Amino acid sequence: MTIRDFRDSPPPPPIEGIGVGLSSPLYWFYEMTHVALNPSRAVAHATHAFFKSPSNPVSSTTLGKSISAACELFERATRRYAQPEWGIDNTVVDGRLVPVSIETVWERPFCRLLHFEREVDVSRPPDPRVLLCAPLSGHYATLLRGTVQAMLPDHDVYITDWIDARMVPISEGRFDLDDYIDYIIGMLHFLGRDTHVVAVCQPGVPVLAAVSLMEANGDSHVPRSMTLMGSPIDTRVSPTAVNKVAEQRGIDWFRRNVITKVPFPNPGFMRDVYPGFLQLNGFMSMNLDRHLEAHSKLFQHLVEGDGDSASAHRAFYDEYLAVLDLSAEFYLQTVENVFIRHLLPQGELFHRGHRVDPSKISRVALMTIEGEQDDITGLGQTKAAQTLCTGIPEEKKVHYVQPGVGHYGVFNGSRFRKEVLPRIAGFLRANE
Repeated sequence: MTIRDFRDSPPPPPIEGIGVGLSSPLYWFYEMTHVALNPSRAVAHATHAFFKSPSNPVSSTTLGKSISAACELFERATRRYAQPEWGIDNTVVDGRLVPVSIETVWERPFCRLLHFEREVDVSRPPDPRVLLCAPLSGHYATLLRGTVQAMLPDHDVYITDWIDARMVPISEGRFDLDDYIDYIIGMLHFLGRDTHVVAVCQPGVPVLAAVSLMEANGDSHVPRSMTLMGSPIDTRVSPTAVNKVAEQRGIDWFRRNVITKVPFPNPGFMRDVYPGFLQLNGFMSMNLDRHLEAHSKLFQHLVEGDGDSASAHRAFYDEYLAVLDLSAEFYLQTVENVFIRHLLPQGELFHRGHRVDPSKISRVALMTIEGEQDDITGLGQTKAAQTLCTGIPEEKKVHYVQPGVGHYGVFNGSRFRKEVLPRIAGFLRANE
């Protein structure tokens, strides 16, 4: 069992949270359990350090290594994982290693726009400016770390860094699908006309909606191009298990079973959310046997002293187990409008009283990308945007299916770097 196995079978989008009923008291119980385990985690951490110390003669024995490994597993299994660091300090531009600094250049209560600024020669011709829209579906934007790293040598990259709704005070107001679309439009206004927007998975619908509305209004800040990757534009096409769950259960089930209020003492106290821990439960239950096997392997690696394998495991799970809460209104509207009622492809999606009409798009080039083995966003769901955008000239449309990859492989991994990214780069350059 390797970390790659999990990346080939990624977690589902937010609608796949496992309903447990009585979700509100469960969130409070979850918080109390986390606090109650603090002393145990502290003891486990101290014990791990004691039996790991080179000055302790027992640390080199099988018994000492086993105790140390067991304590580390307990501590990691019961901790709350914060948003991982980006860890991107440099990149290679024109064969030269250059520093990269990450700056917040635009901010709203529920999102920051980050710029990966490269220290390149100002006289150098500018690279395509890319607004990379990370999914708001449970994980942090750092899930696209590999995507960013791959794009940095030849692109000026900005990314949406979504905020954990648990951390947003209720005084900041609500955040729904309309607000999401407004955020995208606001970022495009900030970045200017010479921008290419790339939406990974969930953002496909709001990005397509935002560009449609901008075109309908004659907005001069429309992007040069729009790339949709593994996006659920029309989930009636090749419906997956994820899509079927939403339709079978209906929106009332989700409202009753997975929406809760943020407990004290979090900054977002009393905000209605779809909690990250329920999403994580859905992530883990999909491949529980594989996760258990992976942790068993970690224990063996720690006992055997295989530092490389243990480090790879830690790095993957530091990312995989770091989840955020979604605002209830955004979550429920996404489930209902995208996965149950299919409003966008039926021409019935409205944004603040205005109908979203993709046929109005004419100045923005379109690229759609799908994975041949994607079991989250079925084949054809993203390509549906090509049919909806009737106003875009055919010569400005590109569709590509990447063979041999699932959902995650559409935007990350070796196949993405070698086969998908060069096509995206060529498409962006052709529409500068």
